[in-house]
Amino acid sequence: MSNVLRIILQRLALGLLTLFVVSVVIFAAVNLLPGDFAQVILGQGATPQAVESIRRDLGLDQPVVLRYFDWLGGALTGDLGTSFAQANFASFVGEGAARGTTVMQQIAPRFANTMFLAGVTALIAVPFAVGLGILAALYRNTAFDKGANVFALTSISSPEFFLAYVLILFLAVLNPILPSLSNIYAGMGLGERLERTLLPALTLTLVVTAHMMRMTRAAIINLLASPYIEMARLKGMSPMRVIVKHALPNALAPIINVIAINLAYLITGVVVVEVVFVYPGIGQLFVDSVKIRDIPVVQACCLIFAAAYILLNLVADILSILSNPRLRHPK
Repeated sequence: MSNVLRIILQRLALGLLTLFVVSVVIFAAVNLLPGDFAQVILGQGATPQAVESIRRDLGLDQPVVLRYFDWLGGALTGDLGTSFAQANFASFVGEGAARGTTVMQQIAPRFANTMFLAGVTALIAVPFAVGLGILAALYRNTAFDKGANVFALTSISSPEFFLAYVLILFLAVLNPILPSLSNIYAGMGLGERLERTLLPALTLTLVVTAHMMRMTRAAIINLLASPYIEMARLKGMSPMRVIVKHALPNALAPIINVIAINLAYLITGVVVVEVVFVYPGIGQLFVDSVKIRDIPVVQACCLIFAAAYILLNLVADILSILSNPRLRHPK
């Protein structure tokens, strides 16, 4: 087995182990939330018999360990259970098990919306951040470099909701260019969908650009003093060509890592932005489900967030390994 393949398999095994540990933490944390879902549904005046009937129908009367392995087994087969909030609770009078909308039916369209938002943001943020980082490295210590760093520090220091409200003020209220609410629905045309997604996408772009820009700038500047860069300059190459052709390919590993981490954030950290813009994504669904204690949906959202973050970090590790010539071509 080659050295690269062995390292990749080790990373995959570590990722699976991490996801298993995270699933245990998620299940335990969600089940430690105060209150009783059955009591919330029926109200304070419910009889103990009715509450116990709903708990039995939903499996809440089972031991925690048994419920965890039932949930994990279902998750491995794509069955994340039935939404408590959408269940038919007529069953508590003895008419059979509660049925309703499955968690996958609720999450699938919301997750697709979140992925669309993340994709639009990535298409804007990645080229913009990498390009800004290259220019900042090319014109380092100039007014442009200082301005780019001030912009990066300002955006990275501002909370998402503040940036969102500032953009709403300037682009939706004072200058009604874009809609302030992202009320997306099924069957909407691509153009209208992009228009209603653009404002939250710009907010997320401001949030993630700083990390990628500063890492690109730092990685390239660290390589500019290398002997092969000096040789390229002595051959008469232009500064931009030296950076793009010689420095950037050798700076890919740290840049890929920071891009992957920020792409993971676009999926796992969109909760605040989706709530501000009322964007119908998985983050908004997560917040709504926490409010009504819809435990299966909360658990599924947390698991998807964790899986996306772990998967993108694994991709970053693997791409960093493949971009390292010393690992690809060991002596």
